[in-house]
Amino acid sequence: MIKVKKRKFLLLPGDGVGPEVVGEVKKIIQWFNSNKSLDFEMEEGLAGGASYDKHGTPITDEVFYKALECEAVILGAVGGPKWDNLEFSKKPERALLKLRKELKLFANLRPAICFKQLVDASTLKPEIVSGLDIMIVRELTGGIYFGEPRGIKPIDNGERKGINTHTYTTSEIQRVARVAFDLAKKRKNKVTSCEKSNVMEAGLLWREEVELLHDKEFKDVQLNHMLADNCAMQLLRNPKQFDVIVTDNLFGDMLSDQASMLTGSLGLLPSASLGAKNKDGKIRAMYEPIHGSAPDIAGKGIANPIATILSFAMALKYSLDLVKESDALEKAVQTVLDEKLRTKDILSPGMKEVSTSEMGDAIISKLQ
Repeated sequence: MIKVKKRKFLLLPGDGVGPEVVGEVKKIIQWFNSNKSLDFEMEEGLAGGASYDKHGTPITDEVFYKALECEAVILGAVGGPKWDNLEFSKKPERALLKLRKELKLFANLRPAICFKQLVDASTLKPEIVSGLDIMIVRELTGGIYFGEPRGIKPIDNGERKGINTHTYTTSEIQRVARVAFDLAKKRKNKVTSCEKSNVMEAGLLWREEVELLHDKEFKDVQLNHMLADNCAMQLLRNPKQFDVIVTDNLFGDMLSDQASMLTGSLGLLPSASLGAKNKDGKIRAMYEPIHGSAPDIAGKGIANPIATILSFAMALKYSLDLVKESDALEKAVQTVLDEKLRTKDILSPGMKEVSTSEMGDAIISKLQ
């Protein structure tokens, strides 16, 4: 009998509320193994401030090598005021950046979906956000966050200069644009590419290379170009004009955060960071909620686990091609919201408040 290799997830709970929300994903993985005869295996490791406190580094080599060997990494959250005064290379966030860079996770997928049950939670008018479903594809390993030279150095007259370099190549631009075009073909067949080609040469290159790829391989997809500052304005004015937005590392960081707030709560939104397919068609990937570590509510059992649970649903879809199971998990979340169960962050009059673990248990009950 051929022994089938088990599909392994590496769970990195991290800091703050991370262990609480990842704990609910562990319960769901166990449920799938017990009730759907799946073969998921879980390993855990320390990352971020938790790793620094124990090992003096935001991620150890041992944990990093585990990330290389698994199907996907599920990350909770890293960071918090406790570690604000560490030197830059020791900060908890360096674990996240190392995983992205060394695993070559170049495409960050950030859906911004306004759940129909939570339309009133958005700060925008219901008619503006009702039915909102945007996918932002952010380039993740290039641009100003990784460009060289960088640093702070003394200059004349006792002053200092801060240097960061914004740089992109053809291949870096086209590989993330290809992800956006492929996603659009499964959605509404529309891509908006955002840059600052009016003032930045790297932005002009971005626009030209996206256009070249479109004309060569994706002529059937509608492509629009938009300056990043105009996109920020349009997200507030008329967000439903967008389907897939593709943009660079810096603008993607800003625009995806802005888009997330259209939906009413950071506690509901997942994300995926994907690498290129290898010769076997597999991809390296990391999945995480977009919210932070929220140390002010850590340990209180009130954190919203839905974003982390939906991140796991994305892992089922993109890393394991288990679309049916992913859809079932997303539907279970919708059903729980229909039944007016809410964690504290999305609580409103007439709703029933539940804890982190109660929300996870309710979602599992809808999978039955």
